[in-house]
Amino acid sequence: MADADWLRGRIRDIPDFPSPGIVFRDLTPLLGDVEAFRFTVDAIADAFAGRRVDKVVGVEARGFILAGPVAYRLGAGFVPVRKPGKLPWRTESEEYALEYGVDRLELHADGVAPGEQVLIVDDVIATGGTAAATVRLVEKLGATVTALGFAVELTYLAGREKLDGYDVVSLVAYS
Repeated sequence: MADADWLRGRIRDIPDFPSPGIVFRDLTPLLGDVEAFRFTVDAIADAFAGRRVDKVVGVEARGFILAGPVAYRLGAGFVPVRKPGKLPWRTESEEYALEYGVDRLELHADGVAPGEQVLIVDDVIATGGTAAATVRLVEKLGATVTALGFAVELTYLAGREKLDGYDVVSLVAYS
């Protein structure tokens, strides 16, 4: 995998957001820089090139921004995982813990199918709660999670531990 450490210069730290004590890693500057955005999408897609990927599941909302072009690059379909009440059809849902609270995610009941190989993409892995809930949703519908890809990993929150047994790729790690 290409060295992605230079992307740190395109990631802004926002202290005390969304609550006191949290340092939010803002990828907005990265997304606005054509070279950084292109590199990020290509590096995530390249990490899974040659594997069977039928669907790329993107997690609301910043995960959509990366997952859509990764799906395109891999020749796969894109499936959104959203907060409750945002999807217009029958859904499956899963509760998860954030580093600053609890929430739920939903996936259309026909978003993935048994036997499909799924890549989950999000912008950041922190505590791993969102990613683990997404894995549970995909597997509840009978599909197989082939791997997970992230632009940023906050290693000090040990989110990867909740994904033990899964192939996890992150481009930039903060420890």
